[in-house]
Amino acid sequence: MTSTPSLPERLAGVVGAARVLTDPADLAPFLTDWRGRYRGQACCLVQPGTTAEVAAVVALCAEAGVPMVPQGGNTSLCGAATPDGSGAAVIVSLARLNRIRAVDPINNTITVESGCTLAAVQEAAKQAGRLFPLALASEGSCQIGGNLSTNAGGVQVLRYGNTRELTLGLEVVLPDGQVWDGLRGLRKDNTGYDLKHLFIGAEGTLGIITAAVLKVFPLPRSQVTAWLALPSAEAAVAVLARAQAAFDSRLTAFELVSDVSLGLVLRHIPGTANPAGRADWYVLCEVSDGGPEDALREQAEAWLEGCLDGGLVSDAVVAQSGPQAEKLWRLRENISEAQKIEGISIKHDVAVPVSRLPEFLERAEEALTAAFPGLRIVAFGHVGDGNLHYNLSKAERQDNDQFIACQPEANRIVHDLVHCLGGSISAEHGLGQLKREEILRYKSPVEMAMMRSIKAALDPKGLMNPGKVI
Repeated sequence: MTSTPSLPERLAGVVGAARVLTDPADLAPFLTDWRGRYRGQACCLVQPGTTAEVAAVVALCAEAGVPMVPQGGNTSLCGAATPDGSGAAVIVSLARLNRIRAVDPINNTITVESGCTLAAVQEAAKQAGRLFPLALASEGSCQIGGNLSTNAGGVQVLRYGNTRELTLGLEVVLPDGQVWDGLRGLRKDNTGYDLKHLFIGAEGTLGIITAAVLKVFPLPRSQVTAWLALPSAEAAVAVLARAQAAFDSRLTAFELVSDVSLGLVLRHIPGTANPAGRADWYVLCEVSDGGPEDALREQAEAWLEGCLDGGLVSDAVVAQSGPQAEKLWRLRENISEAQKIEGISIKHDVAVPVSRLPEFLERAEEALTAAFPGLRIVAFGHVGDGNLHYNLSKAERQDNDQFIACQPEANRIVHDLVHCLGGSISAEHGLGQLKREEILRYKSPVEMAMMRSIKAALDPKGLMNPGKVI
């Protein structure tokens, strides 16, 4: 008598036995998030290599009533790509969908599969004389599907926008295995609901993105990077306003770094040094354009002189070469890695109106240090769009272990203040498991009902990345 094949055996019939992992040792790297905060279990991990294979895998799982967890580079900071502890889910890895399908420099678009790393997409665009401007510290390992699913931001949102603004079309496998082909490279398409926006930022809860048409831009001919030392967050916002007035859209990055944040980088990342005089705050500023670099550098240095003369900036260093600019960027991009080495912290990814950033920083520090004496606040982020990474810990391990247990109280102080200032408790990292319950305090019942209605319409069985977002 022939036994009925198990689900892993049926999946192997689609992708091949070597592409279905069931051994605990093989599964282990895929069951933990980047921060080590969430750990789960899975029935198996399947590695489809084409959209058709993804569709067949999803159809089999849907038929069996088995939940699916899409996973890209597994760099989520909110546990969005980690299965729960039941062991029932199938992890669907998109890593093999890593082809650049097309580059159209005339239309300024690139069509890529979701398993392409962000760095690979950047390089493919560069080879065609174009810039794909999404830039993250994890760009060598994060994948485009994950960037789309979390609506990733990064350091150039100020000029180019979030991933949502960089996306023209998508290809998506729906929760029943159907494929929606929306790979259109159009700037104008007014033919009903813009369906791609349902899947961008949905963290894989509505379907699996398999490919995308993305915007690219002419490569800048000139780029000037500067590191500024400032006395206060108010000064940083004032300098931002002056930079926007001077450079307009040529201002491509404006990153805020606290002295505490820089101190962790200098302590843990070899080969780093503070290039300017010590201050409470620093800004990493970048301007780019298509003209001669000498002219841009001259304008940038004249602008900086005005900021120094006005007392808004206490010291400044302008990179004189590409390698020097890279050294400055290392100070900003290694903050998260330095924090990981230092130890666990309570992390917040928040956004408030740019004009209210200094108020947030002042009021949050006052409330938190009153509630938790001896607190260390690591604040850094994309001040140009109001997005701060605001992380809390204590220097001594024993004190920190006790403090981490107070996360609900710390979150309430930070998130209530963010909400009071008209902000968001998740600017670019998403909700995942981390903020799934927390968001209920800040979104209206009407918003939550709308989100649940969309989820029920597209995924009535609730099989697509369950336990995330809602």
